[in-house]
Order: sequence, then C-alpha cells, then structure tokens
Amino acid sequence: MAETQTTRPSARSNGKSEADLEGFNRDQLHGFLREMLLYRRFEEKAEEAYAIGKIGGFCHLHIGQEAAALGCIGPLREDDYVITAYRDHTQALAKGLEPGPVMAELFGRDTGSSRGKGGSMHIFGPDDGFLGGHGIVGAQVPLAAGVGFAIKYRGEDRVCVCFMGDAAVNQGAFHEALNMAAIWKLPVIFVVENNEYGMGTAFSRVSALPVKDRAKGLGVPSHHVDAQDLLATWTLMEELIAAVREGAGPQYLDARTYRFKGHSMSDPVSGTYRSKEEVQKRVKEQDPITLLRNRLYEADLLTEDELKAMDDEVRKEADDAVQFAEDSPLPDPQELYTHVYSEINEHGRLFFDGRDREGED
Repeated sequence: MAETQTTRPSARSNGKSEADLEGFNRDQLHGFLREMLLYRRFEEKAEEAYAIGKIGGFCHLHIGQEAAALGCIGPLREDDYVITAYRDHTQALAKGLEPGPVMAELFGRDTGSSRGKGGSMHIFGPDDGFLGGHGIVGAQVPLAAGVGFAIKYRGEDRVCVCFMGDAAVNQGAFHEALNMAAIWKLPVIFVVENNEYGMGTAFSRVSALPVKDRAKGLGVPSHHVDAQDLLATWTLMEELIAAVREGAGPQYLDARTYRFKGHSMSDPVSGTYRSKEEVQKRVKEQDPITLLRNRLYEADLLTEDELKAMDDEVRKEADDAVQFAEDSPLPDPQELYTHVYSEINEHGRLFFDGRDREGED
C-alpha cells in the first residue's frame, strides 16, 4: 500500500503528547482510521464486483472485522509471518500487499497476488510474509506450527500469527498443532476470529466450552479481547508479540468480533440463522470504524473535514484497485499446466538449512 505507508503506524507512541489517546498520538490514530476505511471500501468494491459477475467462485468479506485484522497484524514487524483462512482480503492488505494485486487476484487476473490462480480464498504474498489464505477449515493451523518450528530451528526472533475462524477449534489438527507448539515453545500466536458462527451454525451449538477455553487443556496461555475495539486489540497484541519474541512460547487469543455480511457472498446476511434485528443491532453498536471515529471526535482528535478527506482518498484507492484489475490480462491458458506440483529434491530428501539442490555434494 504505497500511498498509505507513511500514515500507517507501526508502533506505539513514545510518551504523551498534546493529542494522545491511550498512548497513541494523533497521526497514529488517523493512520489507524484511514487503514480500516481502506479495508471497508476495498471490500465494498469486491462485493459490488462479485454481484455483477466480475468475480467468480467464492468470496468471503471481512466487513465488520477490520479492527481484528489491523489490531492483530499492525504491531508485527515486516519480517514476521501471517497465515490465515479464506476470509483473507483485508488481512493481506494489513500485512502490506498492494490493493491492486489483491483485487486482481479476486478478478482472476495474471497480475494477481497468486497469478490469478487462487482467487478470493488464496491470497498469497511471500515477500510480505503473508503465507496465504487457506480454503480447508483449520488447514492453516498445523502449517503455522511448521512455520514456528522453522523460525525456532533457524534461531530467528520472528513471530507467526495464525488466524482461524471459531469453527476451526473443533478440528483435530487444531489440537494436535497447539499441543506440539506448546511442547516445543513455538513462536506462534493463534488468533481465533470469533464471529460467533461457523458458516450458519452458532458456536454454542457445537461446543460445551466457550472459544476462550479451548486451548487451556493444551498448555497454551489463553487471552481474549473485544476485537471491535482497535486500540485494545493492538495493545494486547503488542504484549503478546513481545512475550513470544522473548521465548514465552505460543499464545492463544479469542478475538471477539462480528461479520456484518453473510458467511460468503452466496449466504444471506440475515433471516436464516441470524435475525435481521441481531445484525442491525451489532452494526449500529459495534462497527469498529464508527467506534474509533467517535472516540477521536470526543477527544477532539478528528474533524469531519479530516474524515471526509481520508474517506475520499481510500475510495479512490479502492477504485484504482478495481481499474488495475480490469485492465490486467487473464492468465495464459498454458498456465493451467504450471505450478501443478511442487518441484522436490530428486532424492526425496528435505533440508532445513537453506541448501539447494545445486549445492549438494
């Protein structure tokens, strides 16, 4: 996000200032608000493009959960890793991918972050430490443990943040991965974006324990936060990231959030498993962008003109992303036959020390 890097904060303010809120200065707070506005406008454009047939396949929007993305990813370093599930557009933006290639991936274009082969559920940006959206529920959890193992094996102080939906905590791989992470003290923060529903099923119908308690029996410290509150989420993640870097081992976070749209674009917003009244109430009372905006208004840290200028800028950025996608070529048909299988060592051996095949004896 070249146009937003200068305003996007990467760390807490050092010391108080005349314009300060919970340790964050005015510029940082404006950066937070602008970033979440970008996520919202990007997703609205994706919703519009899907509705008119420019995006095919599945499309899972993150509208309503913007503070969970920014609050959990923003405090990371550029060389840290993020791996996630299939509701991944805004998380990719939060980790530093440009809006144009992300939108182009949704459009299935060759300039997309996965060369148009992944689509909505498989955004990927290895140069930015974004290790992909994953379409199989819970599949990314053991992969995150593997990333954590690699970090520890190499003696690095990086951190991996692994996002999952609440339904993933019922997968066997979740328990196996967290158990191994605890034994080996892997540097992974497992974040459950707890939006209360696994597709159309309320979590209370499939678990006798709440989300926050699902890791306790595995020896992984458990935390919870109102992930509609950006500042609370950012502050807690700063603490967890610092602890993991210092060798505390894996952490588990119940990030309580709410999606304002359906599970996917093919799913109704309300009227089946959620009432219209429930959704309207949560949108009115718990929109993370509105909550932060109001706090800045109350603290005299934001004016209506400043907010309008921010919104105008990010709307243009979202429009430009759509134009970039529409102007981009489709993949060559021959690309159907590339990247089908990973090239492996001819002797079937795996190395973790960075040696390549040419460097073998």
